[in-house]
Amino acid sequence: MKIRVLLADDQALVRAAFAMLVESAPDMDVVAQAGTGREAVELARARRADLVVMDVRMPDLDGIEATRLIAADEDLAGVKVLMLTTYDTDEHVVEALRAGASGFLVKDTRPAELLDAIRTVAAGDSLLSPGPTARLIARVLRQPEAPGAVDGVPRSLAALSDRERQVLTLVARGLNNTEVAEALGLSPLTAKTHVSRIMGKLTVRDRAQLVITAYEAGLVRPGG
Repeated sequence: MKIRVLLADDQALVRAAFAMLVESAPDMDVVAQAGTGREAVELARARRADLVVMDVRMPDLDGIEATRLIAADEDLAGVKVLMLTTYDTDEHVVEALRAGASGFLVKDTRPAELLDAIRTVAAGDSLLSPGPTARLIARVLRQPEAPGAVDGVPRSLAALSDRERQVLTLVARGLNNTEVAEALGLSPLTAKTHVSRIMGKLTVRDRAQLVITAYEAGLVRPGG
């Protein structure tokens, strides 16, 4: 089945260029285009898109708030959001991911990389541009201190078993399910099950939010 893509950007020429690119891929279809955040939310409901390519800065309702509304709508539980921004210095990385975005890219990404990003996010994995990812980590590290711990376990992760914290650590370091399985001597299916259970216990939407949770809890640090 083809990936049903909704394009949300306030610039008509940008939307047209993205539409031509997405339509050129045999495994994707553009099902709608939106010029505002509010329109993106409405079309996500009406056209049953699998994934929304969402610009951060839009009139009426910005991309972050539009993403938050999509993520909070139970009828749109399967819809993924890939956030785009014009500048690699955009300061909305954390907010976008907390709102429910599964990926974050800058608009000058090469065409093939954008298509790969759509496939990655649509498949349920998270994706972050290297620049924004570095800033995300730096911002988390600027927080005064990690949440309190009990017996060495961050309070926010107390519901997880030792094995689940091991899995979360590896996910936060960028490993996919297969790599997590190899690192811990598990089957890929078992690793996938652990990840799903962790998401449920921590009430997060996807792997991108797992990464944020792990860093904010102090479970992992850059270079650790």
